[in-house]
Amino acid sequence: MATQAVSRPGRRRFGSKAVRREALECYLFILPAVLGLVLFSLGPIVASGYLSLTDYSLLTPPNWVGLANYQAILSDPFFWQSLKVTATYVAVGLPLYTVASLLVALLMNQRVRGIGLFRTIFYLPSVISGVAVALLWRWLFNPDYGLLNIILSFFGFPAIDWLGTTATALPSLIGMGLWGIGADMLVYLAGLQGIPTDLYEAAEIDGGSWWSTFWRITLPLLTPVLFFNVVLRIIYLFQWFVEPAVVTNGGPDNSTLSYVLYLYRNAFSYLQMGYGAALAWILFAIVLVLTLLTFRSSPAWVYYEASRTRR
Repeated sequence: MATQAVSRPGRRRFGSKAVRREALECYLFILPAVLGLVLFSLGPIVASGYLSLTDYSLLTPPNWVGLANYQAILSDPFFWQSLKVTATYVAVGLPLYTVASLLVALLMNQRVRGIGLFRTIFYLPSVISGVAVALLWRWLFNPDYGLLNIILSFFGFPAIDWLGTTATALPSLIGMGLWGIGADMLVYLAGLQGIPTDLYEAAEIDGGSWWSTFWRITLPLLTPVLFFNVVLRIIYLFQWFVEPAVVTNGGPDNSTLSYVLYLYRNAFSYLQMGYGAALAWILFAIVLVLTLLTFRSSPAWVYYEASRTRR
């Protein structure tokens, strides 16, 4: 008996006109995103890698110098000063902003009347333009008529030149960062509200204190969110630019000269684009190494409930 081939309903042969048309439509839809990625992300990255090996001033064609820019950077005292300032900013700011945003999230997680308004108030500063915030804080830090010194004088304390001395300039800028913790706070708040309430009810029945509940339930279940925020904060803090550029311009005595500010000066003020590109690639390598180390350390302190359950 001859076997009759039966075609499955709804199944189209590969290579048919309809399939080719559907593939073409798919490529057309993703084409703008692909072009944007190639032209505005991958293209500049490749170009900067090439320019970092050249002597390029925007006014003359690039001149190949190999690793000369990197060798000059290692003997540049301003490079080491900017790296020191940025490392200090990250080392102090990362734990400070993490703890502060987590504490605010714990407060905003309470069920009280008007809590939505307070959440909005704490979040709004993080969406305001960085330049506008920097100008506001420059006024607050003014030694003559700044609000901070007015408050100090009300309590009988002498005025402080917050941004004019090397002892207080960098700590003042670090304190400014507390203004923008609303975004991290919102992420922590989402993580807190995702923790099952029955765990807290069981802990309350067992007579657990607030501290033991936080340490044994809240913090372990919040570590994935904590890990997410820490990684993003590391990347963000190393790109610190607006505050030192607008408020102090790197001073006094280069005590607030951030790495990206020094990179910007070389590339756009001194027109040493090759040198600036080399600085950018060094920054990329530093951030990449720290991010990879954070990922490698995550199994030791990040708790994923689903993975533990499968075990």
